[in-house]
Amino acid sequence: MYAMWRLQLALCTVSVLLSLSSGESKARSCSEVRQAYNVKGFSLVNVPHQEISGEHLRVCPQGFTCCTSEMEDKLNQQSKVEFENLVERSSHNMRTTFVARHKKFDEFFLELLDNSEKSLNSMFTKTYGKLYMQNSEVFQDLFTELKRYYTGGNVNLEEMLNDFWSRLLERMFQLLNSQYHFTDDYLECVSKYTDQLKPFGDVPRKLKAQVTRAFIAARTFVQGLMVGREVANRVAKVNVVPACVRALTKMLYCPYCRGMPGLKPCHNYCHNVMRGCLANQADLDAEWNLFIDAMLLVADRLEGPFNIEAVIDPVDIKISEAIMTMQDNSMQVSAKVFQGCGQPKPSGIGRSARGISDVFSTRFRPYAPEERPTTAAGTSLERLRVVWRTMQHSVIDIKGKLKESKRFWSNLPDDICAKGNLTESDEEQCWNSHTKGRYFPEVVKEGLTNQLNNPEVDVDITRPDTLIRQQIMALRVMTNKLKNAYNGNDIYFQDSSKFSNLLGVWMCRERVSTAIESSGGVLYTTASNSLHCTC
Repeated sequence: MYAMWRLQLALCTVSVLLSLSSGESKARSCSEVRQAYNVKGFSLVNVPHQEISGEHLRVCPQGFTCCTSEMEDKLNQQSKVEFENLVERSSHNMRTTFVARHKKFDEFFLELLDNSEKSLNSMFTKTYGKLYMQNSEVFQDLFTELKRYYTGGNVNLEEMLNDFWSRLLERMFQLLNSQYHFTDDYLECVSKYTDQLKPFGDVPRKLKAQVTRAFIAARTFVQGLMVGREVANRVAKVNVVPACVRALTKMLYCPYCRGMPGLKPCHNYCHNVMRGCLANQADLDAEWNLFIDAMLLVADRLEGPFNIEAVIDPVDIKISEAIMTMQDNSMQVSAKVFQGCGQPKPSGIGRSARGISDVFSTRFRPYAPEERPTTAAGTSLERLRVVWRTMQHSVIDIKGKLKESKRFWSNLPDDICAKGNLTESDEEQCWNSHTKGRYFPEVVKEGLTNQLNNPEVDVDITRPDTLIRQQIMALRVMTNKLKNAYNGNDIYFQDSSKFSNLLGVWMCRERVSTAIESSGGVLYTTASNSLHCTC
């Protein structure tokens, strides 16, 4: 009897101990979670001290948990904010490259133009005096149009330069033949002989070739830096869809709910989440790489013989040489013009005692370096040469930075998921989406269409991100301009409405193509019969 009682007592004791042990496992302390949650800046009001039943959770595993519904909602929002910040930080250096270099190159080119104009004005005032000042608007208009072209104006460089030489011929022809009266019609006839007579020698042809190539390269390169900056800034501001937010919360903060706030996600797990969330950004990569290659081509032009400094710095010398050539050939030019346009009527005013030819025969001699004019701002052309040498180093520097930015968007998940930062390097001691342990699913490839089988993010591959598609189109247009600039050709989109229309058609075709791809060709008949993209 006693033995039976002792056996019952022993069984009861074991039952109680098992019950206590089971109760303790179900109600673990949430003190570490409370501390980590508070560090994030959240209030600890209503945060449990011990685990509670988790059937209320919508994202994290519904076992025993340290999270209330309110906590899960806050961590959901926190995941979104942290992801946006991760992308911003990861792209910061690349975006800064475009912002800083765009400002630097733009300031230099404008300073170069401004100083070149001031140099010409100083030199010609000293050399030709009143005659130049009375006709200075011809030269001012030249620089005004060059600046307008560089800053994005719709200026045809060849036509503008032809117009400059025609106007200069008209003015000089009148000065050299001041004993005659010329009507507007007669002067228009004179300008027609510019190409035939070549009164300025070969200077206009050479200068036109140099200016067009240099300015097209300079303007297009700076525009490319601006487009790269805008595209990078827009794409870095990610559109975080709800499916991505859920996946991010599960990866970053469900360990909190399971009582393991210090547990980092597994490396491959992070890759799948990031490739799902950044699928559209990865699709930018192909066009981005082509854009970078085209930028590098034009950067080579900035270092070559047609660089803008080599053209603009001595422009005053070249124009003065042209004027001297016209002076030397003035009698032959006048005779041929009189023959072609007719004998003009005398003005009744003879040449001045100090002949115009005396003024023009004051031979232009190049300034010695120490004599070259100093601008009103106190910046000499010699200083500009120093600045240009610095800029050449900047070209080398930016070429290196551009090369580094290739494949940036497809590599972005790798950068974010770098081991030791966001993820755990120990593959057995990491969060695998439900507990601590190895992550077994395969890592999907980057890009939208490859997310069909992403185990972590439910991505709708039939709906490409509109903003990303717009940036792809912007890069495509800029790449085309850069390639043309490298070959000395310029492209200007005058009709912005037409461009917008083309963009809409292109995006429509992209959606149709994606829908067909995602259906394995099943939608081909439907797409071809009912989905039409028209201008």
